[in-house]
Amino acid sequence: MILFMALIGALIGGFTNHLAIKMLFRPHEAKYIGSWRVPFTPGLIPKRRDELATQFGKTVTNYLLTPETFKKKLLTPDMAQKAEQFLQEKIETHLLHSDRTLNEWLEIAGATNVARKAEEKILLTLDDQLESVRSKIMTGTVEEVLPMKWRQGVEERVPQIATYILSRTESYFESDEGKLMFKKLIDDFLTSKGTFGNMVNMFLGDSETLVGKVQREALKFIDAPSTHELLDSILLNEWEKLQQRPVEELLADFNWDGLFTSFKSYFQRELAIETRLDQSLYAYWPDGANWTATHLTPTVTQFLFAQIENQMEKSLRKLKIDDMVKEQVDSFPVAVLEDLVLGISRREFKMITVLGAVLGGVIGVVQGLIVFAINLT
Repeated sequence: MILFMALIGALIGGFTNHLAIKMLFRPHEAKYIGSWRVPFTPGLIPKRRDELATQFGKTVTNYLLTPETFKKKLLTPDMAQKAEQFLQEKIETHLLHSDRTLNEWLEIAGATNVARKAEEKILLTLDDQLESVRSKIMTGTVEEVLPMKWRQGVEERVPQIATYILSRTESYFESDEGKLMFKKLIDDFLTSKGTFGNMVNMFLGDSETLVGKVQREALKFIDAPSTHELLDSILLNEWEKLQQRPVEELLADFNWDGLFTSFKSYFQRELAIETRLDQSLYAYWPDGANWTATHLTPTVTQFLFAQIENQMEKSLRKLKIDDMVKEQVDSFPVAVLEDLVLGISRREFKMITVLGAVLGGVIGVVQGLIVFAINLT
């Protein structure tokens, strides 16, 4: 009798625990007899599925995927170093050491015929600037056009110019060429005077003697201080007169168009935009990898990590992870939730069933002993 009651208790305990576990998930849907819903249908988890999804979302947000978790796992020095290395490798491979020319990079960016357009724009701007310069120069006097500093510089150099002119004149007068010039002038002068010139020539003798005398007097004249002052005064006066003259009058026959054409041709030839754009970035910046590794990549990485850290909490709030988890859990079939839970706790649920059977058996033994004791009395 005791063994029979123990067996019955074990069966009842194990079955009730097994039924209770099954009722967590089964049935998946409510069952009806007519319009009357059968109690305990659907199971606990299907019935509380919406609350379960909401609570699961809050749990994930508050305890699993928190800003601190992301910071500890992602924003570490080791991760920053790996990100920096990755960024530097990509910059070197796809940009700094790439065989693509600047023209190809521009085409990738959507810019076509850059060289032609840039050249046209530059030449058009150059035309405008040259015309502006010509207009400014030709619409005033020398004094109005030249800067004050330039005019003062010319005035300060007048004595030097006078000294240079006199020194060159003196060197010329002392040279053989100068002597021939004096002889020719004297001979021409005496010849032009006819009989009077012949008489003077006879009186003075050979013109060579007269040339020497004239040459000495000319050199004395050049060396005289008054001559230097006279030349200074003449140059300053001429400079003052020149400053009052319109530039247009002085440059009336100047070929501006030819100058501008030559200048633009030279500028265009030296600019050579098309040729320059057919070079790779490495051709212009061979030390780019070292520079970016030292100055650019660390700065960019630090900035990005700082921004991610500052915006982490706000970004996670905007993502609304709890709502995402809730939507995903709500979209799961109940069978999937059952497999999920049982996949984790199947062994524990079996132990609960076994424990129910053991407790039922113990209770059956106790009941059998009680009945046996009562019968003995």
